[in-house]
Amino acid sequence: MELLSRIADVIIPVFLIVAVGYGYARRKVPDMAVFNRIALDVLAPVLVYSALASRDFRITEHLPLLIGGTVLILGGGLLAWPVAKLFGAQPRTLVPVVMFNNCGNMGLPLALLAFGPAHFGAAVALFSVSNLFHFSIGARITSASARTRDLLTSPLMIGTALGFFSALTEVRPPDVMLAGFKLLGDALLPMMLFALGVRLTALNRSGLALGLLGALARPLIGLAIAIPLAWALGLEGAARGQLLLFAALPPAVMQFMLADRYHQEPDKVGAMIMLGNALAVVFVPLALAMGL
Repeated sequence: MELLSRIADVIIPVFLIVAVGYGYARRKVPDMAVFNRIALDVLAPVLVYSALASRDFRITEHLPLLIGGTVLILGGGLLAWPVAKLFGAQPRTLVPVVMFNNCGNMGLPLALLAFGPAHFGAAVALFSVSNLFHFSIGARITSASARTRDLLTSPLMIGTALGFFSALTEVRPPDVMLAGFKLLGDALLPMMLFALGVRLTALNRSGLALGLLGALARPLIGLAIAIPLAWALGLEGAARGQLLLFAALPPAVMQFMLADRYHQEPDKVGAMIMLGNALAVVFVPLALAMGL
């Protein structure tokens, strides 16, 4: 009962905010363009930098977890390729969906609630590593014409690079400035959950079969890799729980933006992401049950 109570304490606030976004968008259609631009260009870089530059975050303590996240991303891509061929899906459509999860919208709030502020820096580091691969390898898998340089010079990538620089060198701004950055960055988490709820209103029956394939492949392949990987890396406690949660998260909403930008079956990618985020009510509690 105590475990169920802890899982409920983590899950209910997250899905409550998602439900508010969904309910609002059913009554009024919000303009998400400005919303998303502020989130990606201002709040996300500030959140990432403030977490990585924090005096409480020591990158050397989290190296095994970051190695695990890297293996999960790359290993998921390798396993997703034959799955795409087996089910007749385009690899450029399915593979990035399996490789990259919703570690921003859903992963960061869940990690904060499940493992506390003391371990939040590790979740942000995983988020940063995922973004680095997503905007380089992931973009190139989605489209051979993707300009990786443009993606890697985005505000989010610059904030990530500066954050890792501060973590490695311990060169950081004054604490009062970091406190301001943190206050601003903290606004990102509820905004991303609200936006996720808005996007769920677009879920329809179009591409349902392929959408279900991506929605199930993402967490199932992730957990199949993560469970033995956590043991192999000797991860315990919060680090093991973070890796399992990272593995079970649904597909990244960001992948829809890349698929739409490069005209790589965005409708099918959207179905995978929407169904995957809906099915998170099953896979996220499962991962938390194994990791808490």
